[in-house]
Amino acid sequence: MNLADRILRLRKAKGISQEELADKIGVSRQAVSKWESEQSVPDIEKIILLSDYFETTTDYLLKGIEPVSEPDRAYSAAVFSIIGTTINAIGLVSSVAIWLQKREPYSIGIGLVMMLLGTAVFLVGQAIDTKDKARAKRLFVLPNIWILLLIPLSCCFNLCDGLFGGFSGELAPVPMLGNSFVTYGLCWVIYAAICITVDLLVMKKETRSKGQSETMP
Repeated sequence: MNLADRILRLRKAKGISQEELADKIGVSRQAVSKWESEQSVPDIEKIILLSDYFETTTDYLLKGIEPVSEPDRAYSAAVFSIIGTTINAIGLVSSVAIWLQKREPYSIGIGLVMMLLGTAVFLVGQAIDTKDKARAKRLFVLPNIWILLLIPLSCCFNLCDGLFGGFSGELAPVPMLGNSFVTYGLCWVIYAAICITVDLLVMKKETRSKGQSETMP
């Protein structure tokens, strides 16, 4: 296995396309293609950048000398995503339950504080030395767009619906049927449309990235 083969192998193991690798290293896609097809070799500066990005050694890239094995990272970022999602879900359910029982605006604050905590847990998993960060990010975004958007959207809807409907709109963690069934239904349609669109974009980006990685030489 030569330098070209090792770059190709590392790129595919990372699950990225030639274009994505080129962006990370600061070269053109054609340059990466030439490296992998043995038409040219990266200079020493790019070798160092490649070793940093692929988290390997320059000796491995240049000579094929396997780096000394390091202990596996103790935690997967997915664990932080799951914990963060659970906290966010509990925050939403608690906020709605308290509001239904007490009908007090402070229920919104309780939900938002818990969601901030849950999101912070996810971000910690992305910031520290964990593995599977890309998968963990997807695992967090897909369900949490539904959780995190509901309270802010509900508050905006309830206030606007009350303002234009001629009554005092309530601050509540869920949309309230105050003005008409039309506006109430429209709020849920907008909520679902935003969440579905974000989820589809995330999945489409992942599928396109995997497809480019598999089809490119």
